[in-house]
Amino acid sequence: MNNRFQRIEDKINSHFFPAKCALQDDSEAHRGHAGAASGAGHYSVTIISEKFEGLNRISRHRLVYDAVGDLMHTEIHALVIKALSPRETQI
Repeated sequence: MNNRFQRIEDKINSHFFPAKCALQDDSEAHRGHAGAASGAGHYSVTIISEKFEGLNRISRHRLVYDAVGDLMHTEIHALVIKALSPRETQI
């Protein structure tokens, strides 16, 4: 696991105390993409956290972007977010 990946995961874990955090580095699939030229990565994350309870999708995504904010545009070029409350995973 690289340092960038660990920094992203650490920020998510410290902000959301998730029941699940599944971070995936998708950068290899975007090799050659203009946004990848800067060296920033492409990631997907699934987060299950009580902090998302009662929030709409936009509010959830804002919370995630706020959590990794200082890494956006420097270490993260793109982030695909799936943010769920624990209750939503029991459906």
